[in-house]
Formats: sequence, structure tokens, C-alpha cells
Amino acid sequence: MFRLSSSLCPFCAARALAPPTSTPWQASRNAATLQKRKPSRMVLSPSVKRGPVKPSSSGRPAQRSRNSPWGGLNMTVVPRDLHSTKNQLPAAEQRRSNRFSKDAGKPAKTKEPMKALKMQQRLTNVSYERRGRVKEAILQRTSFDEFDLLPVIKDSIATQALGGMVDVSPTPVQRLAIPALLDSEGPRNPKFRRKEQGGKKEMREFLLAAETGSGKTLAYVLPVIDAIKRAEFAEQVRDSQEMDESRATRPRNKLFDIDPPTDGQPDPSTGRPRAIILVPTAELVEQVGHLVKSFAHTVKYRSTSISADYTGRMIRSRLFSAAGIDIVVSTPHLLSSITESEPNILSRVTHLVIDEADSLLDRSFSPITSSIIDRATPSLQQLILCSATIPRSLDSYLHKRFPNIRRLVTPNLHAIPRRVQLSVVDIDKIPYQGNRDLACAQVIWDIGKEVAEEGEEREKKVLVFVNEREKTTELAEYLQKKGIEAVALSRDSAERKNNDMLASFTSATTAPSTTSTKNLLSSTATSTFHPAISPADLADSSTEPSIPAGRTLPNTKVLITTDISSRGIDTLPLRHVLLYDVPHTSIDFIHRLGRVGRMNRRGRGIVLVGKKDRKDVVREVRDGMFKGAALI
Repeated sequence: MFRLSSSLCPFCAARALAPPTSTPWQASRNAATLQKRKPSRMVLSPSVKRGPVKPSSSGRPAQRSRNSPWGGLNMTVVPRDLHSTKNQLPAAEQRRSNRFSKDAGKPAKTKEPMKALKMQQRLTNVSYERRGRVKEAILQRTSFDEFDLLPVIKDSIATQALGGMVDVSPTPVQRLAIPALLDSEGPRNPKFRRKEQGGKKEMREFLLAAETGSGKTLAYVLPVIDAIKRAEFAEQVRDSQEMDESRATRPRNKLFDIDPPTDGQPDPSTGRPRAIILVPTAELVEQVGHLVKSFAHTVKYRSTSISADYTGRMIRSRLFSAAGIDIVVSTPHLLSSITESEPNILSRVTHLVIDEADSLLDRSFSPITSSIIDRATPSLQQLILCSATIPRSLDSYLHKRFPNIRRLVTPNLHAIPRRVQLSVVDIDKIPYQGNRDLACAQVIWDIGKEVAEEGEEREKKVLVFVNEREKTTELAEYLQKKGIEAVALSRDSAERKNNDMLASFTSATTAPSTTSTKNLLSSTATSTFHPAISPADLADSSTEPSIPAGRTLPNTKVLITTDISSRGIDTLPLRHVLLYDVPHTSIDFIHRLGRVGRMNRRGRGIVLVGKKDRKDVVREVRDGMFKGAALI
């Protein structure tokens, strides 16, 4: 029997006889080994081929250089100086470069919008909050039938004023102005309420401000005609009642007496109109007078237009006709001279309209216009001021003279429609090299050679604006030498010739389409003046302009004019406006470019820019047109 050696202790002997037991590896993990271990082949070593770090003289570890091709290998963290992609100069070099700069020590400035226009600000600012409220208010009125007009006037709008159009709807200015002038809506402010003083209505003042080509003339003509007809009906009823009363009170022995004949007696309204419309030019007299006369065929009233274009005998026969007169369209100078000899001409006026009020109330026209207003005030019921722009001078005048005037302003006031595309031609570039006349002729030739769109007139019409009256004749002669049919229109031109020239630009046999304009002048960006069209886009820059020598440009008419044609003239068929000179103010920009894009039609404006012109102003006007913002 085997026996254990006596040299072993009992505990060791028992441990040797027991079966071997072992605990699994997972059960013996502690807090340091809870994460699963990764093989060493999957871990990058930050010390590959890195020698021992040698301390510098100061005792700090030296920075590792990455200037070698392999300096950035095996790095697991992006260095701090590589977080920014832009290469930055050292701080010392930045201080040296900024030491002699002009803006040293000044805070950075942000680009101010329309800075150049603000420096020569001429227009009154209208808040966009007010524009938004007006826009919401006029959305509900979509038809002329919603207005409190006489039925005969409603039926005559489409046939007499709008050329037989089938689907007609009022424009924003008409939706805003017609109910207010008819007094068919409750006044929002107690100061606008009417007061009866001795049976006479207190005079109410209105300012009608809307963008060019929006239908302002029709907006004030319709309420004026309606008021005249209602006053005429009321007068007829009153006269008939007085006649009945006089017959009832007649003695019995005179019942069979015959009333004296009234033949040959002048009408009580002879030379005493009920409404007067004042406009600044004779051309506007003809245009507004034609519109007022068109309604007279169906509504039945008496109207006339007088200006310096007519002889004295014709003016007297029109104004002092035995049949009487209801509406007169005239210029302030002519009417003021007539009132000196015939003061009773203003004794029965109930409605006075000042069209283009920004012109008629400026320094040159204001004394004459104000005197007419003062003489007509005793019988006046409504004073209507109408304008496409509200200059600051006009705004201050209205605050002093008419503090309670009611302002009817449309949402797009002082904004050139976005449907008008403004292009810029830099005449200092090749091939013009500062020759403005040559650039003007080349642009007109390019317009004339374009293919007409579907529905557009085949004959192209171009309106050229210049700043000086003498330049009209000079430029017209130059364009005629280049084969272009051009005529000049200014105050020095013959009156009869003026009407013939304007007739072709204010009337058309075929209305232009509302589709987008094609083949527009392409715009190129330059480093000095980005919104410019280089003449090289129109012709080869290495050659002279492509104007054929000895040839004429067919189907193209050009009218060269001054600001005499920039206000109020309804150039509906016009598609092209060329600004030979840069306008002096934003007001002139609005009125000149307002000759195109009228009544929701598209148009094109082209401005010639030279070395001495304000290119920054032209740039800001073009940017504002693109954004649809109001000019200032």
C-alpha cells in the first residue's frame, strides 16, 4: 500500500490529491479590461520612425517639423493650424501691412444699399407697411360693376375708354381712387368727413399717387363725370320743382299767358364749367381732352380742351359756346390769362384736378396754379392732385397748404416695373471710344434688325431722351445721315408738327403682345462697372460698328425728345426707350422709363453711359428695378 511521504504537510498532500480546477478568462476581467481588446495590427502607432525627443535649451520638448515629404504621415489628430483652409499671414506681417492703410483703426463698413441715390434723395419715402395694407385692401375689388357709378358710365368704359376690350378690370389705382372720390366708402379718419355749411359741401383734398402707366387719368375722370351728371340731374329736378311752384302761384287771370321764348338766350353755364383739369403741356391737353370727349358721346355732357396751339378765336368759341360747357382741359398759364379778363369762369367749378402735380406745383408753376386754386375755392367741392412721383418739395408743400389732404398711394409707387428691362451700354469701350452719337445709331440699328414677335407691330418705334433741347435737332440730323428715320420734338418745334409726330407713338393699329421680349441686348459684366453691355456684344470689337453705308433702316421710327414727352404721354404701343443722356435725378428715371411697360406690357430701356456719367447711380437704379424696389 502506497503511503505519502512524511515530508509533505497534510494540506499540501490534500491539494495534490484534489482534481485541478480553473476559472474561465471572462470571469476574471476587471474594470480595466471591460472593453473588447483590438488586435495590435489595427492600432496606429504614433511613434513610427520617430526618434527620441530631444529637449531644447529651455528644457521644453522641441516641435516636430512637417516640412519633409513624410512629415505628416501616421498622424491621428489634425493639427490646429490646419483647421482653417485660408492661408493666414503671421500676426507681425498683418500689422505691417495694415499700418499704412487708409482704414487703419476704423471698424469695417458694410455696403449701404442705394447709397448714391440717398446722396441725391429727391423722393418722399413711403413705408412698405403702408404699401402692404393698401395691397390687401384693394384685392377685394375686381370689377367696375362694384363701384357706385351711373349705369351709363359703367357701360361706356369698355367701349369708349378701353377700345372695345371684352374682359376689363380696374387697375390698383382705380380700385383705390374711384370709391374714395365717389365717397362710397366710409372715411377712416374723422378729419376726412364732410361737413355741410349753409347747404354747401366742404372742400375735400385728395392726392392720387401711382406708378406711370397705371391708369390714373381714368381713375379721376370717371368720378368727375359721375359727379357732374348727378349734379345735372339734381339741378333739373330743382328747376322743374321751381317751375311747378311758380305756375301754381300764378294768378288765375294769367293762367293762359304764354311763357316768353327762350331761343337765343345763352345757357347759364356758358363760360362757367363745372370741372377743370389742369395739365402742364399742350400734348397732355390733347390726350386728356380726347379721353374726356370720348365719354361725351354716350354719357351726354359738354367738354372742350384749350391750349396755346389754338388761335384766340377758336379758344373763345370753344369756351364761351352758347350751348354751355361742363368740363375744360387746359394748361395753367392759358387759364390764368383768361381769368384775368373773365373772372366768372371759375365761379361754378366744383371739381378741380391738378394732373402731374409734381410739375404744376414746383417753383415755376406753383404761383399760377395756387392762384387758380384760391379763386376756385369758394365753390370747390373736390381738389384732386395727381402724380406719378411725390418729391420732397411737393410733400412739404402739401403739409403746409393742405394738412388734411387724403393720400391715395398704390403699393408700387416710385418703382419702375420689373417687366421693363434696363440695359447699359458703355460708350468708352471699343468700337465707340466715347462717341455717344455713334453708339446711339448702332443700338437703333440693332433694334431695327430684330425679328418682330408674334402679335407685335412690324414697325419698330424708338423714343430717345436727351437732356438738352438743342441736342434733339443735332442728333436727328446725325441719325438721318446713318439711314435712320428720325425726327426731333421739343418746345421749339412747330405745334402742328408735334401732333403729327406724337400720333404715331401714341396710337397703334395692332396692340403689342404681352409675351416676354426676346432677343434683348445681352448684358456683360466688367470689373469696373458690372451692369454694362459692351458694344462688343453687338458687333465685332476689332472692327467699326456694323452700320451699312448708304443704306436705310426700314420699318423703324425714332423720336428724339426732351422731358416734354416724359410726363403723362400715353405711349402704349412703344416698346423701346433709349436714354441718350443719363437723367439728372431718379424722378427723371421714373418718368422716362415709364414710357414703356405701360398697362402690364413689356418694354426695354437702354441707357448710354460715358466716363463723366454717374455709373453708380445707374447701377443702383438697375439693381432696384431687378428687385422691384422703390427708388429714393
